[in-house]
Amino acid sequence: MKNQFIHSLWIGVLAGCFGGLVGLGGGVVMIPLMVAVLKITQHKAHGTSLFALVFTGITGAVTYGMKGSVDVVASLILAVTAIFTARAGARFAHSLAEWKLKRAFGAFLIFAALILVAKPYLTELYHLEIEGIAKIITLLIIGIFAGFLAGMMGIGGGTVMVPALVIILNYGQHIAQGTSLLCMVPAGAVGAYTHLRLGNVIKGLLPGLISGIIVGTYIGSNIAHVLSDAYLRVIFALIIIWTGIRFLKTPKPVK
Repeated sequence: MKNQFIHSLWIGVLAGCFGGLVGLGGGVVMIPLMVAVLKITQHKAHGTSLFALVFTGITGAVTYGMKGSVDVVASLILAVTAIFTARAGARFAHSLAEWKLKRAFGAFLIFAALILVAKPYLTELYHLEIEGIAKIITLLIIGIFAGFLAGMMGIGGGTVMVPALVIILNYGQHIAQGTSLLCMVPAGAVGAYTHLRLGNVIKGLLPGLISGIIVGTYIGSNIAHVLSDAYLRVIFALIIIWTGIRFLKTPKPVK
């Protein structure tokens, strides 16, 4: 039990540091490490990650909210559809064979790495002007995809939601991140609960992971002010792509 807590703690710290440094969800780091170090199945890694990220997401949402960087109404609209699709995503992940889920996660990691590199330039792209009913419909659609991805991949959903809010709805980067965090608290909770019911959450890992992510996020956020953001993004993106390729190469079991 002691070793389990120590391992989950340092995994949480690394995941939190990564998120604090480059602003990408800790699940991208946490899931590969849980599979490689703790030797748990891909399904249990996804479920446990999402469960831990719900608690840390609450902390992040409150922090952004105190700085006025959350669109509460938009978060609620996003959550309307994300709550249902997060449950569907968790069930879909559970239905996949281990090797298929590993390959799907590998593809997602490569996508996340590309988003990480492109993130500073998103605000410079052409933005659509969407208001009124069209904006509500757009938020509902974004929620559908973000919720499903969160439930399936065991991540916070911000990898899809933040770029969509910035590019399509012309949100600032910080407001997009804060809005995404608040939305994924209820949506992530539904996905996490579904994983729990399906037996994909290892409860003993949660105290270490949650504590580690909170500490790591604080450390990473402070280091980020000292180091060059551009170099960090490229280095981490290369590491994520390498990890993603390894997951994509997961062999199909021989019958």
